[in-house]
Amino acid sequence: MSVRPNSLEARDAASQMHPMVNLRQYEKSGGLIIESGEGIYVKDINGKRYIEAMAGLWSVAVGFNEPRLKEAAIRQMDKLPYYHTFSYKSHAPSIELAEKLLQMAPVPMSKVHFTSSGSEANDLTCKMVWYRSNALGKPEKKKIIGREKGYHGVTIASGSITGLARNHECFDLPLDRMKHTSCPSYVHYGKTGETEDAFTQRLLTELEDLILREGPETVAAFWGEPVMGAGGVLIPPAGYWQGVQAILRKYDILLVADEVICGFGRTGKMFGCETLGIEPDVMVVSKQISSSYMPISAILVNDRFYQPIADESARLGVFGHGFTASGHPVASAVALENLKIIEERDLVGNAARLSAHFAERLAHLAKHTLAHSSRSIGLIGALELAPWEGTATGSAAAAIAAAAEEEGVILRSVGEAICFCPPMIITQSQLDDMFDAVGHALDKVAARREERAAEAAE
Repeated sequence: MSVRPNSLEARDAASQMHPMVNLRQYEKSGGLIIESGEGIYVKDINGKRYIEAMAGLWSVAVGFNEPRLKEAAIRQMDKLPYYHTFSYKSHAPSIELAEKLLQMAPVPMSKVHFTSSGSEANDLTCKMVWYRSNALGKPEKKKIIGREKGYHGVTIASGSITGLARNHECFDLPLDRMKHTSCPSYVHYGKTGETEDAFTQRLLTELEDLILREGPETVAAFWGEPVMGAGGVLIPPAGYWQGVQAILRKYDILLVADEVICGFGRTGKMFGCETLGIEPDVMVVSKQISSSYMPISAILVNDRFYQPIADESARLGVFGHGFTASGHPVASAVALENLKIIEERDLVGNAARLSAHFAERLAHLAKHTLAHSSRSIGLIGALELAPWEGTATGSAAAAIAAAAEEEGVILRSVGEAICFCPPMIITQSQLDDMFDAVGHALDKVAARREERAAEAAE
């Protein structure tokens, strides 16, 4: 693909430095320019409509044109377009949103601190973990354990907790005090002949061995997504989270649950922690908190976490941190209205009710000759592809995602999988449209491969 001179695509390629792309390739080809959205659909500048099967970036719960969110933003813009939460100041939208989140939390939480993205929230949580250790007189207790394939953001600290090589390479990451334990994906890392229970026990033993090797007195916190989204929708086996929590309690290690993708209904319950039986000290939320209509994220902390930090701020005279946009009144007002919509329209229930049909349709795609297996929970899932001989890692999934785009569905390829995370307003018939189109894409790619094989044989 090449861009037309002076087109919007060409202007984009000439002016913007985009994330998560081959920058040189983008200069040549440009990208898909989206102009409008309605419900589960978006349209490009040429008028082609797509099912947005990734809800943007795992995040647009209520669809792409919800008038109540626009109206909430306008009302707040008219009243108070901006104010901060520094220096003993506040405003009603951030107060009401904090109260709402504490009321919604699946385990007792004490305070909420607002930031603007999941990366910022995880980064600040990391800082607060270190601050808390110092407050407790444990300056050596600073190491953080993340997991291979885990994703927690791209700042220096959050990017270091992330366990994806593409977010580390050439950035001088991860930081030395960030450690990583194995990814709990049985389909990817289970050994030949190893049962799922044995796999789980192996990972738990590995985690405890890592803590003992580093020294429990040096390990402050463990970070984990209930279901690992950006790593490829990786669902942990039964007993994994229960075992992890027992080990963390044994060695006095904090648990941070990254609910940025799972939170607000994606797994069929309000939070992934409820679905997986997790009782964290800290929850990080973003994305579906506002359906990404406004950039906002939040850190929910329990009293065990909060009290030493508050005591230390009293000793020092200040909690020396702040972002200009923390608790932004317009973002807070939009998030509040978004959460009301999720509750009033029972979108969590919709995800739960459609979960079986979603899994069934994914399993049917897994029978395709190009596929290996499927996995899902609630309204998030992935289709794992069979290895293609002579094909570079990830290129098979990228080919299918590109073919799906031709068929009018926007997906995301991760490694050898294509991922699905549609808006939570989706209906069963729309799910069928989505999976039918992806089935056509699989057939199209298979036919192209057969044609190339036939040509090579001549």
